[in-house]
Amino acid sequence: MTTLRLTATVLDTPDPPALARFYRHLLGFETVSEDPDWVVLRGPDGQGLSFQRESRYARPAWPAARGEQQVQDHLDIAVDDLEAAVAHAVSGGAEVEEFQPQEAVRVLRDPHGHLFCLYLPD
Repeated sequence: MTTLRLTATVLDTPDPPALARFYRHLLGFETVSEDPDWVVLRGPDGQGLSFQRESRYARPAWPAARGEQQVQDHLDIAVDDLEAAVAHAVSGGAEVEEFQPQEAVRVLRDPHGHLFCLYLPD
């Protein structure tokens, strides 16, 4: 079998450079390439997060609501201090969701409405 290697998760957004700035702040990733339609970030362990322009992007509903854009995926980010991590995310422009389904997890939205979870690993 051929070698397959997942290199990045790609988020659609109406403004790739702006959303990349948020995730640079949140995760400390470095910019690999950037133009108005496409930005690539890379973490210290090779994790990749990219952003592509989508002018018709719609924020998903959370929790799910009939007839509204459904959540397709979200990012899970392990932290060692949940309260401090939430404060850091909010200082960069994230919003904490009202609905929180688990005690050791916080559901947030980035400035363009993508959901992500900060969580304390077991």
